[in-house]
Parts: sequence; C-alpha cells; structure tokens
Amino acid sequence: MNRTQGSSGRGRAGSAAARAPLYTPDERARRDATRWTLVQGLLAPLQFAVFLISLALVLRSLATHEGYALANASVVLKTLLLYTIMVTGSIWEKVVFGRWLFAPAFFWEDVFSMGVLALHTAYLVALASGALDARGLMLLALAAYASYVVNAAQFLLKLRAARLDAARTPALAGGAAR
Repeated sequence: MNRTQGSSGRGRAGSAAARAPLYTPDERARRDATRWTLVQGLLAPLQFAVFLISLALVLRSLATHEGYALANASVVLKTLLLYTIMVTGSIWEKVVFGRWLFAPAFFWEDVFSMGVLALHTAYLVALASGALDARGLMLLALAAYASYVVNAAQFLLKLRAARLDAARTPALAGGAAR
C-alpha cells in the first residue's frame, strides 16, 4: 500500500491514451520533491516481504498446529508495518494532494485501505482479548492478508499507470515515475 497515484478524478477505467495523466505537473513535482515518496517506496516492499514470511508462518501453524506464537508475532509485526505505511502514506498524500486521505485520485484505494486496517486491527483486538482460539486467529489473519493483497494490487496498478503516463509524456519522463 504505497501512494503512487495522481490527482482528482483521473485514473478511471479506460485506455491509457484516453485518460488524463494521474499527476498534474505540480503534483508530480511535489511527489518527486518529498522524502515521503522514498519512505513509501522503502516501506512497501518491506511490508510485502514481512507479509510473505508471515503468510508462510500462518499457513504452517494452521496445517501443523505448530509455530503458533511465531505466527502471531509475525502478524503483529505485519500489522505494525501496515499502520506505519498508512501514517506515512497519509503524510505523503497531504504533501502531494493537500489532503490527508481520500484524495479523489485514490479514493477507492483509501476506502479499501480502511477495510484492510479494520481486519488487521480486529486481529490485534482478538489476540489481546482472547476472543478467538488459535485457529480463529489464524483464519482472521488470512482474511486480513487477502484484503491486503487486493489493496496492494490496487496500488500496483496505479504505479503502472503512473509509469505509463511518464513514458508517453516526454515532459514528464524526467521525473521518477512512482
């Protein structure tokens, strides 16, 4: 879940040639100038790596009934990284678009991110309160992870669109296409 998309209302379905670029020149300049772009670019692959390791640990715990504590610790770490990337992403969005969240260009990514946060937070609450048994917690983690994968795909599609925009617009190609 990193912030890679552009300004208000652009980026709707349609061919790349038929839609407006994701970033205005001013947004692109702000995006390229802020350190928060680099922070997002570093946190996103880190979170994904932790997700992959944690997913393996959760699946192993479900399959073998072993490694439950390690699986829980990995989900907690993944959740803390998610919170971190959401806070830094909100700062990035404010710098680039002037809004903390729900900039029109990625309204739906942010809406879905709230669901991802809700599922991960539900996991932490259930873990702390003992509301679910081991299997229930691992299944909740898988539900949270499934939502994360969908949300990550949303952001990757925006990243791809931003790169395509930069490639087809010579004036924009000089900046990093994040």
